[in-house]
Order: sequence, then C-alpha cells, then structure tokens
Amino acid sequence: MERKAPSLAECVQAYLDSRPSLTGGLEWLRGRRYRLAALAGRTPVAVIAHSWRDERAARQVALALEQEWTRVPESCRSAYTEILLLAPQLIVVQVRRNNVCGCLAHRHVLVTEKPFADPHEAFGGAPVGEMDIAVKRVEAWQALPLTDTAFDASFLEGSRLEEFRERQFRLKLLSILLHETNHLVFPHEPESSVRERSLTFYRVALAAYVAYTIQTLSLTIDRSFSRFG
Repeated sequence: MERKAPSLAECVQAYLDSRPSLTGGLEWLRGRRYRLAALAGRTPVAVIAHSWRDERAARQVALALEQEWTRVPESCRSAYTEILLLAPQLIVVQVRRNNVCGCLAHRHVLVTEKPFADPHEAFGGAPVGEMDIAVKRVEAWQALPLTDTAFDASFLEGSRLEEFRERQFRLKLLSILLHETNHLVFPHEPESSVRERSLTFYRVALAAYVAYTIQTLSLTIDRSFSRFG
C-alpha cells in the first residue's frame, strides 16, 4: 500500500522537533513558542509565533483560522479564493500585544522569525511569508462602530454575551489575517481596496453569526415558555 505523503503542517512540525536540543532549549527558555494552524486543513499553513505569556491569544488566532473560516458564509470565503491560491504556502504570524506604531498588523517584506528565515528542505520548497498581528489592539478595535455596538447590545441581557465577544474577536482576527495575506499576494493593490474586501468579510460574517445566534436564542425562549402554556 502506498504511503501518504506528509502534509506541509506535518513537515513543519517535524522540522521544529528535529532541531538540536540546545536550539530548542534556548528558544524555550526565552519564552518563544510555535503553534500550527491552517484554513480547514489546507494551505496556507500558519506558524503562530508567540511568547509563552500569549498562549491564549495564540489559541484564538488558531481558532480563527481553523474554526471561524469554516463557519462564515460561502460568499466570504469565495472573496479570497484567488488570494489564497497565490499566497505563500507557509505564513509566519508573529503574535504581539501591541505595535508601537499603533497599527493592527503588518505584512513583512522579509521573513525575520529565525527558524523560518532561511529555506529548508523540510518545507519542500514551499514559499514562506510573514506578518505580525497586535492582539490587544485588535480586541479593542471597533471595525464597524455602529454595527458592533448594535450587535453587542443585542446580547447584553442574554447569557451568551461572552460567547458573542469571543466569536467577534476571532472574526476580527481572521479578517485582519486575510487582509495582510492580501497584501502579501498583491503588495501594490491600493489599501482602500484591500480594506474594503476585509471589512466586507467581517461585516457579512458577523451579521450571519448574529442572525443565527438570535434565532436560536428565540427558539430556546419559545420552548422554555411552551412548558408553561
């Protein structure tokens, strides 16, 4: 029986595990951690580079890529079909709390994360790109102030407000990751065009989630009252 070739994510993990123990040990002591994630198991594969203090944030980035991508409407995904086909197969995402410049994220012209800065046979020639994302700024960012406030108010009296804010945060992360991937693929596309695409993604995805959640809340309330009817 023919053995299945390992995926890119498996190759990257094997490369990280195979490095000299001294290299990995020093990296661990200085607090650097790596987590792998991909859009529904496809490329590009993201290497989420983060501090040990930011494990929660790195997990939210991974969930944004692995779960939120599969939940958004098809129209949201199809808007990025060409971009994802042309994107580097491996993208390093540096998780930061804030950026000194105040930006939410940047694409990097060069790959600076040390284990991925040079080509490796382990990656099978896969091109590598890099970006950073400032998670604290993203969490506080009001992408669509009036819409976000209205949706937030819809959950204020309910028990699912915390869930809503977590999902909202992950959708913000996903839209920004896609925004910077767009810049990696088409660096000369006007910022206004890139921003319009990512904001549309966020607006449609959030509205779809809110509509579904409010509907299920209504059904739950209806059923609870029906027991006393």
